[in-house]
Amino acid sequence: MPEYPDVTVYIERLEARVTGHVLERLRLASPFLVRTFDPPISALTGLTVRGFRRIGKRIVFAFDHDLFLVLHLMVAGRLRWRDPGAKLNRRLALAGFDFAHGTLLLTEASKKKRASLHLVRGEAALAEHDRGGAELSGLDREGFKAVLRRENHTLKRTLTDPRLFSGIGNAYSDEILHRAQLSPLTWSTRLDEDQITRLYQATLACLTEWTERLRAEVGDGFPDKVTAFRDEMAVHGRYKKPCPVCGDPVQRIQYADNQTNYCPTCQTGGKLLADRALSRLLKGDWPRSLDALEEHKAERKV
Repeated sequence: MPEYPDVTVYIERLEARVTGHVLERLRLASPFLVRTFDPPISALTGLTVRGFRRIGKRIVFAFDHDLFLVLHLMVAGRLRWRDPGAKLNRRLALAGFDFAHGTLLLTEASKKKRASLHLVRGEAALAEHDRGGAELSGLDREGFKAVLRRENHTLKRTLTDPRLFSGIGNAYSDEILHRAQLSPLTWSTRLDEDQITRLYQATLACLTEWTERLRAEVGDGFPDKVTAFRDEMAVHGRYKKPCPVCGDPVQRIQYADNQTNYCPTCQTGGKLLADRALSRLLKGDWPRSLDALEEHKAERKV
């Protein structure tokens, strides 16, 4: 799912491409994409795009007449900039925003079509799409600490909860926790002052550095390679690959739809965190360290 760095760069390039331009036509490949009916989506035809903003992981288009189009890309939704009148690919395309100088395509590379559009009128209606998470750009350490301790959850859940922090998802939470050298399963209310400082600094640094990296990668173009899996990442999506800090293999905790990646040596004192699927399989034989894991693998080969 596109997170803070990706959505920020999307918005910057959209502002450069279409702010001040008239939406000549909005083509829909699926009626299920639009989740609202009043105002009707047809009301956007012929209106000028006045700007963009971010609400969490959502992209907001601001139009004339106090209309706002809220786009949630979800996991597999992506935006593409193409020549005027570009065709809608039957398998991937969900919508086409036609401007005189080009077409913005909304695609989704998944059978589960989860991306959505909501058209609302007025700031009050727009505010209903805000989950309330704190924006890191305007948060000092003490403000960060207050949000962190508002509820008692694991750090992984705390960072990715849109009611607590805005724009952080599965990928960048892994990177933040690795940089802070903290376990994803540590309880948020049990951090000491030094750990809070490390987490605060790691959060700001990761989001800033990745935003700048993606911004430099795109330049004056348009983001065509938005992905949660990048070779430059330290742990996310790098299961069994060497940690860039210590060289030990990255481990993971698997869930139904995603996974948490971490380095046992750097983050958990060498302890392997129980993976639900493997824990049920191995039961009492679950290895507690990397050495024990390697011994278990060696025994299975005998």
